[in-house]
Amino acid sequence: MSERHRRRWLPIAAAATALVAAAVVVALIVLGNRNDDVHKGDQVEFQAKPPPKAPRGVDWPFFHMDAAHRGYLPTRVSPPYRFKWRFGGKVLMEFPPIVVDGTLYFVRNNGGTYALDADTGHVKWKKRIGLESASSPAYWKGRIYVPSLSGKIVALRARDGKVLWNHSLPSRTESSPVASKGVVYLGSESGTLYALWARTGKVKWTYGAGGAIKASPALSGSTLYFGDYSGRMHAVWARTGKERWSSGTSGGKFGLVAGNFYSTPAVDFGRVYAGNTDSKVYSFSASSGELAWSKSTGGYVYSSPAVANVAGSGGPSVYIGSYDGNLYALDARTGVTRWTASAGGRISGGPTVVGRIVYVADLDSNTTYGFGARTGARVMSYPRGAYNAVVSDSRRIYLTGHSSITALEPKRKRNRNR
Repeated sequence: MSERHRRRWLPIAAAATALVAAAVVVALIVLGNRNDDVHKGDQVEFQAKPPPKAPRGVDWPFFHMDAAHRGYLPTRVSPPYRFKWRFGGKVLMEFPPIVVDGTLYFVRNNGGTYALDADTGHVKWKKRIGLESASSPAYWKGRIYVPSLSGKIVALRARDGKVLWNHSLPSRTESSPVASKGVVYLGSESGTLYALWARTGKVKWTYGAGGAIKASPALSGSTLYFGDYSGRMHAVWARTGKERWSSGTSGGKFGLVAGNFYSTPAVDFGRVYAGNTDSKVYSFSASSGELAWSKSTGGYVYSSPAVANVAGSGGPSVYIGSYDGNLYALDARTGVTRWTASAGGRISGGPTVVGRIVYVADLDSNTTYGFGARTGARVMSYPRGAYNAVVSDSRRIYLTGHSSITALEPKRKRNRNR
């Protein structure tokens, strides 16, 4: 080799060596991020508040109950239950219904969209939307909004299913929408977050993320929160679509990332909570994106958390499932484990808290369980379930099985004076 070629080769070799060394350092940091949990919960803003009072009646208009996806309904509905009705079929129902004004609205995975009478389970109307769907619809002022894996979102009139508008998207979507103040929000697999005018379907604004947005955006106050498949959590101003902050799983705007956010975030107590495929649960500051804590589990966390301050439970808690088969109750401020309960199989869907009971389903036995929110003690099981287990309207619970919906209502208490 000539001297001239040797001089040209040495810098190239040195650069290659430097790149390899840098890659090793990054890999070590990422692995450290995957294995070492963050414990800064007491150093990051947290807004505690007392347990809410039970309402007399309530709607459940979005996936995981409300626009902030807290998955919590403070009510007196509790087991033991008795069977009321069942709507069956053979097509998978991966996502649960919503309940508004005595009607359940839901979508099967083949795009079949239904309205059921909540008292009888009878079909009010049905409509086929696209070829595939994997999300819950959203309700706003007499309309429901149904996304499709066929690459569109459709607005239907709630009372009869009439199509009001149809907006095509450049990619598939399984992001359950939320709606507020005349605007519908949802994500797409192209990594785009959409704000559409609720009455027309026209685009108000879009925001581009670095990876597919599978989750439903959570709306709290003036801000939308969502994670993406690049492993980042985002906060976007709802009015303009401008970024408020973006944070990696190690915290900070330029923080390293690990895993994907499929989990729909829940927002409460000044924090954002979500699971990740790196087997962790994360808590970020809602105002700044600072990472408050992370909690490792023994498997993927596709599950969407429920966040609640149930009286007697020791304070605000995050309830979330893992593919390791456990349901976790974590201190919402610090991430410290309050209790764990075994569901006996992989938990993919999000738990919900109805009254003082946490409901969750497992994929292996297709069973729905109820655990006491304060102690984790099992108080019921029902031999139907798969993904997202239970919604409620403060009169009864509606349990989503693999391809069915079952209505269960509390048994009447015997009159002790009789």
